[in-house]
Amino acid sequence: MGFTDEQAAFQRAVADMCRRECGTREQRDALTEHGTVHHNTRFYSRMAELGWLGLTVPEEFGGSDGSMVDLCILLEATARGMAPVGGIGPTLITGAAYQKFGTDAQKKEVLGGVVDGRSYSISMSEPEAGSDVGNVSCKAERTADGWTINGQKTWCSNAHIADAILLVARTSRGEDKHRGLTMFHVPADTPGLTIKGIPTMGGNDVNDLYFTDVRLPEDAVIGEVDAAWGQLMTGLNIERLILGAMMLGTAQRAFADALEFISERKQFGRPVGTFQSLRHRVADLATEIECTRLLVYRLARMVDDNPGALFPREASMVKLKATETAKKVALEGMQMMGGYGYATEFDMERHVRATLVSSIYGGTNEIQRDVVGKTYGL
Repeated sequence: MGFTDEQAAFQRAVADMCRRECGTREQRDALTEHGTVHHNTRFYSRMAELGWLGLTVPEEFGGSDGSMVDLCILLEATARGMAPVGGIGPTLITGAAYQKFGTDAQKKEVLGGVVDGRSYSISMSEPEAGSDVGNVSCKAERTADGWTINGQKTWCSNAHIADAILLVARTSRGEDKHRGLTMFHVPADTPGLTIKGIPTMGGNDVNDLYFTDVRLPEDAVIGEVDAAWGQLMTGLNIERLILGAMMLGTAQRAFADALEFISERKQFGRPVGTFQSLRHRVADLATEIECTRLLVYRLARMVDDNPGALFPREASMVKLKATETAKKVALEGMQMMGGYGYATEFDMERHVRATLVSSIYGGTNEIQRDVVGKTYGL
Protein backbone atom coordinates (compact mmCIF):
# COMPACT_ATOMS: atom_id res chain seq x y z
CA MET A 1 0.00 0.00 0.00
CA GLY A 2 2.98 2.31 -0.22
CA PHE A 3 3.47 2.72 3.52
CA THR A 4 6.51 4.55 4.83
CA ASP A 5 9.06 2.58 6.84
CA GLU A 6 7.66 4.13 10.01
CA GLN A 7 4.09 3.14 9.10
CA ALA A 8 5.14 -0.40 8.24
CA ALA A 9 6.92 -0.67 11.60
CA PHE A 10 3.80 0.66 13.34
CA GLN A 11 1.65 -1.94 11.59
CA ARG A 12 4.00 -4.69 12.77
CA ALA A 13 3.97 -3.34 16.32
CA VAL A 14 0.15 -3.38 16.52
CA ALA A 15 -0.02 -6.87 15.04
CA ASP A 16 2.63 -8.07 17.49
CA MET A 17 0.73 -6.71 20.48
CA CYS A 18 -2.44 -8.43 19.32
CA ARG A 19 -0.60 -11.74 18.89
CA ARG A 20 0.95 -11.52 22.33
CA GLU A 21 -2.04 -10.33 24.34
CA CYS A 22 -5.11 -11.64 22.49
CA GLY A 23 -3.68 -14.09 19.99
CA THR A 24 -5.29 -17.21 21.41
CA ARG A 25 -8.93 -18.09 21.91
CA GLU A 26 -8.29 -18.53 25.62
CA GLN A 27 -6.86 -15.01 25.89
CA ARG A 28 -9.76 -13.49 23.98
CA ASP A 29 -12.35 -15.36 26.05
CA ALA A 30 -10.73 -14.07 29.24
CA LEU A 31 -10.72 -10.50 27.94
CA THR A 32 -14.29 -10.53 26.59
CA GLU A 33 -16.18 -12.75 29.04
CA HIS A 34 -16.41 -15.46 26.39
CA GLY A 35 -17.29 -13.09 23.58
CA THR A 36 -20.17 -11.29 25.28
CA VAL A 37 -18.23 -8.08 26.01
CA HIS A 38 -16.56 -6.24 23.17
CA HIS A 39 -14.43 -3.71 25.01
CA ASN A 40 -11.75 -4.45 27.60
CA THR A 41 -10.71 -1.27 29.40
CA ARG A 42 -7.39 -2.71 30.54
CA PHE A 43 -6.34 -3.63 27.01
CA TYR A 44 -7.58 -0.26 25.74
CA SER A 45 -5.56 1.54 28.40
CA ARG A 46 -2.44 -0.29 27.21
CA MET A 47 -3.03 1.14 23.74
CA ALA A 48 -3.42 4.59 25.26
CA GLU A 49 -0.13 4.23 27.14
CA LEU A 50 1.58 3.46 23.84
CA GLY A 51 0.16 6.67 22.36
CA TRP A 52 -1.88 4.88 19.71
CA LEU A 53 -5.31 6.33 20.53
CA GLY A 54 -4.21 9.90 19.91
CA LEU A 55 -2.89 9.33 16.40
CA THR A 56 -5.05 12.00 14.75
CA VAL A 57 -5.46 14.25 17.81
CA PRO A 58 -3.58 17.59 17.59
CA GLU A 59 -0.40 17.81 19.61
CA GLU A 60 -1.80 20.63 21.75
CA PHE A 61 -4.30 18.15 23.21
CA GLY A 62 -1.76 15.40 23.78
CA GLY A 63 -1.96 13.58 20.44
CA SER A 64 0.58 12.99 17.72
CA ASP A 65 -1.25 14.87 14.93
CA GLY A 66 -0.83 11.92 12.60
CA SER A 67 -2.56 11.07 9.34
CA MET A 68 -5.72 9.20 8.44
CA VAL A 69 -3.52 6.57 6.82
CA ASP A 70 -1.88 6.05 10.24
CA LEU A 71 -5.29 5.67 11.85
CA CYS A 72 -6.49 3.19 9.23
CA ILE A 73 -3.38 1.10 9.82
CA LEU A 74 -4.25 0.94 13.54
CA LEU A 75 -7.92 0.11 12.95
CA GLU A 76 -7.20 -2.52 10.31
CA ALA A 77 -4.54 -4.22 12.45
CA THR A 78 -6.58 -4.27 15.67
CA ALA A 79 -9.63 -5.66 13.87
CA ARG A 80 -7.54 -8.32 12.17
CA GLY A 81 -5.97 -9.17 15.52
CA MET A 82 -9.43 -9.38 17.14
CA ALA A 83 -8.34 -6.88 19.79
CA PRO A 84 -11.11 -6.37 22.39
CA VAL A 85 -11.50 -2.64 21.72
CA GLY A 86 -15.08 -2.42 20.51
CA GLY A 87 -15.33 1.14 21.80
CA ILE A 88 -12.60 2.50 19.56
CA GLY A 89 -14.81 3.22 16.55
CA PRO A 90 -17.55 5.21 18.36
CA THR A 91 -14.90 7.01 20.41
CA LEU A 92 -12.89 8.17 17.40
CA ILE A 93 -16.01 9.14 15.45
CA THR A 94 -17.23 11.20 18.42
CA GLY A 95 -13.82 12.73 19.02
CA ALA A 96 -13.65 13.89 15.40
CA ALA A 97 -16.82 15.96 15.91
CA TYR A 98 -15.36 17.67 18.98
CA GLN A 99 -12.13 18.31 17.10
CA LYS A 100 -14.04 20.14 14.35
CA PHE A 101 -16.71 21.96 16.33
CA GLY A 102 -15.88 21.92 20.03
CA THR A 103 -14.72 24.85 22.11
CA ASP A 104 -11.17 24.80 23.44
CA ALA A 105 -12.48 23.59 26.80
CA GLN A 106 -14.53 20.81 25.16
CA LYS A 107 -11.56 19.75 23.03
CA LYS A 108 -9.27 19.68 26.03
CA GLU A 109 -11.68 17.45 27.94
CA VAL A 110 -12.72 15.04 25.19
CA LEU A 111 -9.67 14.90 22.94
CA GLY A 112 -7.48 14.66 26.01
CA GLY A 113 -9.76 11.86 27.17
CA VAL A 114 -9.40 10.02 23.85
CA VAL A 115 -5.61 10.15 24.21
CA ASP A 116 -5.83 8.88 27.81
CA GLY A 117 -8.02 5.91 26.89
CA ARG A 118 -11.47 7.13 27.90
CA SER A 119 -14.47 6.18 25.77
CA TYR A 120 -17.13 8.32 24.12
CA SER A 121 -20.34 7.81 22.17
CA ILE A 122 -22.51 9.66 19.66
CA SER A 123 -26.30 9.37 19.85
CA MET A 124 -28.46 10.15 16.82
CA SER A 125 -30.96 7.32 16.22
CA GLU A 126 -34.42 7.24 17.76
CA PRO A 127 -37.35 4.79 17.52
CA GLU A 128 -38.74 6.87 14.64
CA ALA A 129 -35.46 8.30 13.33
CA GLY A 130 -33.00 5.76 12.03
CA SER A 131 -31.91 6.29 8.44
CA ASP A 132 -34.09 9.42 8.50
CA VAL A 133 -31.95 11.33 11.01
CA GLY A 134 -33.78 14.54 10.19
CA ASN A 135 -36.84 13.13 11.96
CA VAL A 136 -35.16 13.45 15.39
CA SER A 137 -37.65 14.48 18.08
CA CYS A 138 -35.68 14.18 21.36
CA LYS A 139 -36.20 17.74 22.55
CA ALA A 140 -33.82 20.29 24.02
CA GLU A 141 -35.51 23.38 25.46
CA ARG A 142 -33.64 26.50 26.44
CA THR A 143 -33.92 27.57 30.08
CA ALA A 144 -32.69 30.56 32.02
CA ASP A 145 -29.35 28.90 32.76
CA GLY A 146 -28.97 26.32 30.00
CA TRP A 147 -30.99 23.48 28.48
CA THR A 148 -33.45 20.76 29.50
CA ILE A 149 -33.49 17.51 27.51
CA ASN A 150 -36.43 15.09 27.25
CA GLY A 151 -36.86 12.11 24.97
CA GLN A 152 -35.50 8.73 23.94
CA LYS A 153 -32.55 7.61 21.85
CA THR A 154 -31.78 4.08 20.68
CA TRP A 155 -29.05 1.90 19.12
CA CYS A 156 -26.39 3.98 20.83
CA SER A 157 -23.11 2.09 20.62
CA ASN A 158 -20.68 2.42 23.52
CA ALA A 159 -22.95 4.46 25.79
CA HIS A 160 -22.69 1.93 28.62
CA ILE A 161 -18.90 2.44 28.86
CA ALA A 162 -18.71 6.06 27.74
CA ASP A 163 -17.50 8.96 29.84
CA ALA A 164 -19.70 11.31 27.83
CA ILE A 165 -22.21 11.19 24.99
CA LEU A 166 -22.51 13.54 22.04
CA LEU A 167 -26.26 13.98 21.76
CA VAL A 168 -28.10 15.22 18.66
CA ALA A 169 -31.40 16.78 19.81
CA ARG A 170 -34.19 18.92 18.40
CA THR A 171 -33.94 22.59 19.41
CA SER A 172 -36.42 24.05 16.93
CA ARG A 173 -38.75 22.88 14.18
CA GLY A 174 -39.65 24.51 10.88
CA GLU A 175 -40.42 23.55 7.29
CA ASP A 176 -36.92 22.11 6.84
CA LYS A 177 -36.66 19.15 9.21
CA HIS A 178 -32.88 19.16 8.90
CA ARG A 179 -32.74 22.64 10.39
CA GLY A 180 -33.20 22.86 14.15
CA LEU A 181 -30.89 20.07 15.32
CA THR A 182 -28.13 20.77 17.85
CA MET A 183 -25.22 18.80 19.30
CA PHE A 184 -24.80 18.62 23.08
CA HIS A 185 -22.07 17.34 25.37
CA VAL A 186 -23.70 15.07 27.97
CA PRO A 187 -21.57 13.46 30.71
CA ALA A 188 -22.74 9.86 31.14
CA ASP A 189 -23.44 10.36 34.85
CA THR A 190 -25.75 13.35 34.33
CA PRO A 191 -28.87 13.10 36.53
CA GLY A 192 -31.98 12.16 34.56
CA LEU A 193 -30.10 10.11 31.95
CA THR A 194 -30.84 6.37 31.99
CA ILE A 195 -28.76 3.99 29.87
CA LYS A 196 -30.28 0.56 29.21
CA GLY A 197 -28.57 -2.15 27.17
CA ILE A 198 -30.27 -3.78 24.19
CA PRO A 199 -29.56 -7.54 24.05
CA THR A 200 -28.43 -8.58 20.55
CA MET A 201 -27.06 -11.65 18.81
CA GLY A 202 -23.68 -9.91 18.81
CA GLY A 203 -23.51 -9.30 22.55
CA ASN A 204 -23.91 -6.16 24.65
CA ASP A 205 -22.72 -3.06 22.83
CA VAL A 206 -25.82 -0.96 21.97
CA ASN A 207 -28.20 0.90 24.23
CA ASP A 208 -31.44 2.78 24.69
CA LEU A 209 -31.02 6.22 26.27
CA TYR A 210 -33.81 7.90 28.22
CA PHE A 211 -33.61 11.62 29.00
CA THR A 212 -35.94 12.82 31.74
CA ASP A 213 -35.59 16.53 32.53
CA VAL A 214 -31.84 16.33 31.99
CA ARG A 215 -30.33 19.72 32.80
CA LEU A 216 -27.33 20.92 30.81
CA PRO A 217 -25.40 24.19 31.07
CA GLU A 218 -25.40 26.71 28.24
CA ASP A 219 -21.87 25.74 27.25
CA ALA A 220 -22.90 22.12 26.62
CA VAL A 221 -23.65 23.06 23.00
CA ILE A 222 -21.11 21.73 20.49
CA GLY A 223 -20.79 24.04 17.51
CA GLU A 224 -23.81 26.16 16.62
CA VAL A 225 -27.39 25.91 17.82
CA ASP A 226 -29.74 24.52 15.12
CA ALA A 227 -26.77 23.62 12.87
CA ALA A 228 -26.05 19.98 13.78
CA TRP A 229 -27.18 18.59 10.43
CA GLY A 230 -24.45 20.40 8.54
CA GLN A 231 -21.95 19.49 11.23
CA LEU A 232 -22.90 15.81 10.95
CA MET A 233 -22.49 15.87 7.17
CA THR A 234 -18.91 17.14 7.44
CA GLY A 235 -18.03 14.18 9.63
CA LEU A 236 -19.26 11.44 7.31
CA ASN A 237 -15.87 11.06 5.59
CA ILE A 238 -14.24 10.15 8.88
CA GLU A 239 -17.05 7.98 10.21
CA ARG A 240 -17.33 5.86 7.07
CA LEU A 241 -13.58 5.59 6.69
CA ILE A 242 -13.21 4.40 10.30
CA LEU A 243 -15.91 1.77 9.80
CA GLY A 244 -14.39 0.74 6.49
CA ALA A 245 -10.91 0.26 7.93
CA MET A 246 -12.27 -1.83 10.80
CA MET A 247 -14.29 -4.09 8.50
CA LEU A 248 -11.29 -4.46 6.20
CA GLY A 249 -9.38 -5.92 9.14
CA THR A 250 -12.28 -8.19 10.08
CA ALA A 251 -12.53 -9.45 6.49
CA GLN A 252 -8.83 -10.26 6.49
CA ARG A 253 -9.10 -12.16 9.75
CA ALA A 254 -12.13 -14.18 8.58
CA PHE A 255 -10.27 -14.99 5.37
CA ALA A 256 -7.13 -16.07 7.24
CA ASP A 257 -9.13 -18.28 9.60
CA ALA A 258 -10.98 -19.95 6.73
CA LEU A 259 -7.78 -20.44 4.73
CA GLU A 260 -6.01 -22.06 7.67
CA PHE A 261 -8.91 -24.45 8.22
CA ILE A 262 -9.34 -25.58 4.61
CA SER A 263 -5.57 -26.00 4.24
CA GLU A 264 -5.54 -28.50 7.12
CA ARG A 265 -8.96 -30.15 6.96
CA LYS A 266 -8.86 -33.32 4.85
CA GLN A 267 -11.67 -35.10 3.05
CA PHE A 268 -11.39 -37.74 0.35
CA GLY A 269 -7.70 -38.03 1.12
CA ARG A 270 -6.60 -34.43 0.59
CA PRO A 271 -7.05 -30.88 2.03
CA VAL A 272 -10.49 -29.56 1.14
CA GLY A 273 -8.95 -26.29 -0.02
CA THR A 274 -7.34 -28.08 -2.97
CA PHE A 275 -10.73 -28.80 -4.52
CA GLN A 276 -11.53 -26.39 -7.32
CA SER A 277 -14.80 -25.14 -5.83
CA LEU A 278 -13.02 -23.89 -2.71
CA ARG A 279 -9.84 -22.81 -4.45
CA HIS A 280 -11.82 -20.55 -6.77
CA ARG A 281 -13.85 -19.21 -3.86
CA VAL A 282 -10.62 -18.28 -2.06
CA ALA A 283 -9.36 -16.49 -5.17
CA ASP A 284 -12.55 -14.44 -5.44
CA LEU A 285 -12.53 -13.47 -1.76
CA ALA A 286 -8.86 -12.50 -1.83
CA THR A 287 -9.52 -10.27 -4.83
CA GLU A 288 -12.47 -8.59 -3.11
CA ILE A 289 -10.38 -7.91 0.00
CA GLU A 290 -7.59 -6.38 -2.06
CA CYS A 291 -10.09 -4.12 -3.86
CA THR A 292 -11.42 -3.04 -0.47
CA ARG A 293 -7.92 -2.20 0.79
CA LEU A 294 -7.31 -0.01 -2.25
CA LEU A 295 -10.56 1.88 -1.68
CA VAL A 296 -9.93 2.40 2.05
CA TYR A 297 -6.39 3.73 1.72
CA ARG A 298 -7.20 5.80 -1.35
CA LEU A 299 -9.86 7.66 0.64
CA ALA A 300 -7.52 7.99 3.63
CA ARG A 301 -4.94 9.69 1.42
CA MET A 302 -7.60 11.92 -0.13
CA VAL A 303 -8.66 13.08 3.34
CA ASP A 304 -5.03 13.67 4.33
CA ASP A 305 -4.43 15.73 1.19
CA ASN A 306 -7.67 17.75 1.58
CA PRO A 307 -8.74 17.69 5.27
CA GLY A 308 -11.60 20.13 4.80
CA ALA A 309 -13.08 18.55 1.69
CA LEU A 310 -16.11 16.29 1.55
CA PHE A 311 -15.93 13.00 -0.33
CA PRO A 312 -19.51 11.69 -0.19
CA ARG A 313 -19.13 9.31 -3.12
CA GLU A 314 -15.83 7.81 -2.04
CA ALA A 315 -16.77 7.61 1.67
CA SER A 316 -20.03 5.82 0.92
CA MET A 317 -18.24 3.49 -1.48
CA VAL A 318 -15.73 2.59 1.24
CA LYS A 319 -18.41 1.86 3.82
CA LEU A 320 -20.48 -0.10 1.32
CA LYS A 321 -17.64 -2.15 -0.13
CA ALA A 322 -15.86 -2.89 3.16
CA THR A 323 -18.96 -4.06 5.02
CA GLU A 324 -20.35 -6.10 2.13
CA THR A 325 -16.96 -7.72 1.58
CA ALA A 326 -16.50 -8.54 5.26
CA LYS A 327 -19.97 -10.05 5.43
CA LYS A 328 -19.38 -12.12 2.29
CA VAL A 329 -16.01 -13.38 3.52
CA ALA A 330 -17.44 -14.43 6.90
CA LEU A 331 -20.46 -16.21 5.40
CA GLU A 332 -18.33 -17.93 2.76
CA GLY A 333 -15.83 -18.84 5.47
CA MET A 334 -18.57 -20.48 7.49
CA GLN A 335 -19.72 -22.41 4.43
CA MET A 336 -16.21 -23.60 3.64
CA MET A 337 -15.69 -24.75 7.22
CA GLY A 338 -19.01 -26.59 7.26
CA GLY A 339 -20.36 -27.39 10.71
CA TYR A 340 -17.14 -26.23 12.32
CA GLY A 341 -17.78 -22.72 11.05
CA TYR A 342 -21.10 -22.74 12.89
CA ALA A 343 -19.61 -24.08 16.11
CA THR A 344 -18.72 -21.67 18.91
CA GLU A 345 -15.42 -23.54 19.27
CA PHE A 346 -14.14 -21.52 16.30
CA ASP A 347 -14.11 -17.77 15.69
CA MET A 348 -15.94 -17.85 12.35
CA GLU A 349 -19.38 -17.60 13.92
CA ARG A 350 -18.20 -14.46 15.75
CA HIS A 351 -17.02 -13.01 12.45
CA VAL A 352 -20.45 -13.69 10.98
CA ARG A 353 -22.25 -11.95 13.83
CA ALA A 354 -19.89 -8.96 13.70
CA THR A 355 -20.18 -8.49 9.96
CA LEU A 356 -23.94 -8.94 9.62
CA VAL A 357 -24.61 -5.77 11.60
CA SER A 358 -21.89 -3.79 9.83
CA SER A 359 -24.12 -3.22 6.81
CA ILE A 360 -26.70 -1.60 9.12
CA TYR A 361 -24.81 0.70 11.49
CA GLY A 362 -23.18 3.96 10.43
CA GLY A 363 -25.83 4.42 7.75
CA THR A 364 -27.35 1.32 6.16
CA ASN A 365 -25.85 0.11 2.91
CA GLU A 366 -29.10 1.02 1.18
CA ILE A 367 -28.42 4.61 2.21
CA GLN A 368 -24.81 4.35 0.99
CA ARG A 369 -26.00 3.20 -2.43
CA ASP A 370 -28.47 6.06 -2.52
CA VAL A 371 -25.74 8.57 -1.71
CA VAL A 372 -23.45 7.20 -4.42
CA GLY A 373 -26.31 7.29 -6.94
CA LYS A 374 -27.09 10.91 -6.10
CA THR A 375 -23.48 11.92 -6.77
CA TYR A 376 -24.10 10.84 -10.36
CA GLY A 377 -27.08 13.17 -10.61
CA LEU A 378 -29.73 10.51 -10.15
